[in-house]
Amino acid sequence: MSSTRRSTRAQVATSGRRREFDVVIERDEDGYYVASVPALRGCHTQARSLDVLMKRVQEAITLCLEVEEPVTSQFVGVQRVTVAV
Repeated sequence: MSSTRRSTRAQVATSGRRREFDVVIERDEDGYYVASVPALRGCHTQARSLDVLMKRVQEAITLCLEVEEPVTSQFVGVQRVTVAV
């Protein structure tokens, strides 16, 4: 499976204040961008373009915050690892 991965931040306004979340973005084999929010379990979305993806991930974060509190974690980075197969 070939995918492109990057990390970005999404800002969401909740209860009159803004919160910032790390978002991991990958491109799947069908060309869709897939976003995951590590601080919110099960918070994922997808879209054909990055512009639409960022709007959708903000909506997904807002919905996830209605049912759960984010876990405390700090994004460190992405590492590429090579293994013999």
